[in-house]
Amino acid sequence: MLEYDFMQNAIIVSIFISVLCPCIGIFLVLRRYSMIGDTLSHASLAGIAMGLMANQNPVLGAFVFTSICGALIEFLRTYFKKYTDLILSIVLSLSVGIAITIISSGKIHANADSFMFGSILTVTRLDMFMVIGLSLVSVLALIFLYNQMLYISYDEEAAQIAGVRVKLINYVFSILVASAVSVSIRIVGVLVLSSMIALPVATALQLGKGFKATLIFSVVFSMVDIMLGLFLSYYLNVAPGGFTALVCVAVLILVLIFKKLKTIF
Repeated sequence: MLEYDFMQNAIIVSIFISVLCPCIGIFLVLRRYSMIGDTLSHASLAGIAMGLMANQNPVLGAFVFTSICGALIEFLRTYFKKYTDLILSIVLSLSVGIAITIISSGKIHANADSFMFGSILTVTRLDMFMVIGLSLVSVLALIFLYNQMLYISYDEEAAQIAGVRVKLINYVFSILVASAVSVSIRIVGVLVLSSMIALPVATALQLGKGFKATLIFSVVFSMVDIMLGLFLSYYLNVAPGGFTALVCVAVLILVLIFKKLKTIF
């Protein structure tokens, strides 16, 4: 299995995804914005469709359009401060409408199904280098903005009073979420991408550790989830995205059972 180039590319991409997604996801979960990941993952389908229609790299198209949608969500928060779910509905309607319109127009001369369900066969060297580049830049940005983002996650108003440039950092974070979404598309697929952002973090939270420990465990669980999903889906001949989502849920259930047994005994 490992002698195939596409599998080697997929494993390298998966490693970077398993680090980036929970690093982004933990801040989304703490801010109760986990559904933003789901909205932007569906928004990426429109970016993919645009990229394919323009004969450009679809991952790059997904990154650009998802970044725009992330910035749009942050912009709309000014007008719908108490209705985050309504903002997500607006952006979701816009992006899905664009995606369906482009795909159904017949102007795309490529199969978009692999992006919806995930496929290890479609991971190219160019995709791998793009994923590595976006992941490294995103993780470095997270390290640089770590303290400010942590402050904002727990109390946005207090952070603003303390002099943190909340609005600017929120826009930067929107782009980082877009980066996590776009780099994960090839392996995980659009439909279940949010599972890689939220579920490893949800699993790590059950351990009841501090923030840094929770972040580390999130990455560990993420790596276990995606590697199991990748290898088992290869042998079972199923889409890696859906199977990885099942693995994420299974690992979460196992941790919950272990936590319950620990309290009993």
